[in-house]
Amino acid sequence: MNKTRLEAFSDGVIAILITIMVLELRIPEGADWDSVQPIVPVFLTYVLSFVVLGIYWSNHHHLLHMADRITGGILWANLHLLFWLSLTPFATGWMGRNHFAPLPTAMYGVVLLFSAVSYTILVRMIIAAQGPSSRLKAAIGSDAKGYLSLAMYAAAIPLAFVNRWIAYALYVAVVLIWLVPDRRIERRVDAESHSRRAGQI
Repeated sequence: MNKTRLEAFSDGVIAILITIMVLELRIPEGADWDSVQPIVPVFLTYVLSFVVLGIYWSNHHHLLHMADRITGGILWANLHLLFWLSLTPFATGWMGRNHFAPLPTAMYGVVLLFSAVSYTILVRMIIAAQGPSSRLKAAIGSDAKGYLSLAMYAAAIPLAFVNRWIAYALYVAVVLIWLVPDRRIERRVDAESHSRRAGQI
């Protein structure tokens, strides 16, 4: 499988997940604010999960751009990531419909945590395929932002049983960390393109 086919498949899966989530937004039965209130938690979780999936889609695109070749290990790591992302609509609906109750909020964090873990595994598989002089490894460096996100998700899961709003705040904080575009890979690609153009002159 080449990169284009893998990226198209992954894009299709993420698009379907977003479609499934939006179908969970029920039309209010009335035309006043009282009829809107019950769907507010579902809408808030939908917005959060939409942004989460959008971040994964954007970073996944940049990640595959840096891949020199697609190995069997990369294929399975990508499927592993898509598996955890596919649970996002379930976790989103459960948390929203139960108004951020502790258990659904914790399980939402479990899905986010393992999605992040599987993404990290995919990154490592691509680096391993590129060898010691990995372009991707040079681009992401120590990946402090990635490990910080894992730590915040891991902390939010037990905290959901202490105070669900602290857990939710941590989920939002991770989104805000990644909402600022991650330029590490883009800078690497731009630098390589500049070097190639300079060599042709």
